[in-house]
Amino acid sequence: MADSKVETISRLAQWRIENFGPCSYKRSDPFKLGIWNWHFSIEKNRYLYIRLFPEPSRVSKEQPPLARFVLRVSSSGPGRRPYISPVHERLLRTSDDFVWPVDSTFLGRFIIDVEFLDLKICPLNGGEASPVWPADGLMQSISTQSTLRCLSRMLDEGIHADVTINTAEGTLRAHKAVLSATSPVFQSMFNHDLKEKESSTIHIKDMSLESCMALLSYLYGTIKQENFWKHRLALLGAANKYDIADLKDACEESLLEDINSTNVLARLQEAWLYQLNTLKKGCLMYLFDFGKIYDVRDEVNDFFRHADRDLMMEMFQEVLTVWKPL
Repeated sequence: MADSKVETISRLAQWRIENFGPCSYKRSDPFKLGIWNWHFSIEKNRYLYIRLFPEPSRVSKEQPPLARFVLRVSSSGPGRRPYISPVHERLLRTSDDFVWPVDSTFLGRFIIDVEFLDLKICPLNGGEASPVWPADGLMQSISTQSTLRCLSRMLDEGIHADVTINTAEGTLRAHKAVLSATSPVFQSMFNHDLKEKESSTIHIKDMSLESCMALLSYLYGTIKQENFWKHRLALLGAANKYDIADLKDACEESLLEDINSTNVLARLQEAWLYQLNTLKKGCLMYLFDFGKIYDVRDEVNDFFRHADRDLMMEMFQEVLTVWKPL
């Protein structure tokens, strides 16, 4: 039938009824919104009853919709005020899950609209429903990815680069604005009458070309995990030198993840040097609480010859704490 078709645009569906009598029943053709096919049905008895429900299918059974929507019934002619429902939020499985009784004077030609404000998939085993339409978080993620692609091109292709970085092995090109935004030390270089501002050149002779490129990749938000892992000790030194707090935290967290008997003393020294209290505590626990000091007894003597006196005192205090008599 011609008046069983439902038109859709965006999140709105509209059903135009051409001829509806005082004792009638109609059901619309299926229409697609979200991942489901839907139906309207109307029935006139004492009241006009409107139902909205998903078409029975495997999708609606295994992934039932949790819908938030508004219905509107209006005359197809001018001058009549529409009848608008409150905002409904329902889990819809069958035609019995939602019924809306409407003013019984609607007969003949009229229009039914449904506007979906939100649609979510309700998990059968409980838990939080997941949206079928992009949320603000997803749009933010798309925007972030686009920005990172632009920053990656700026760095890789040197687009409008305005500062040269001299490393121990060669030079790199970067942007003062990005460096200043990520490091207060770099910002100070370019804001004051220092040689870096005048020459637009930064000397980072304590980093290799590859490590410095890893640093820039981090600052531009494009670093890969394997490069971060490979250069994290050099990145830690740079983060401390240029006051890049989030990079310093990331390095500390990473170094804490793979403490073992071959690196624990070196990690302890780095933790002391860069004031990484969480890493220091982890190393001391590894050595004393877990008894791994016996695995490095050959290396300890050399470590003590070069260790800071205060660090040695802290290790001694840890020994007294762990090995206190019962």
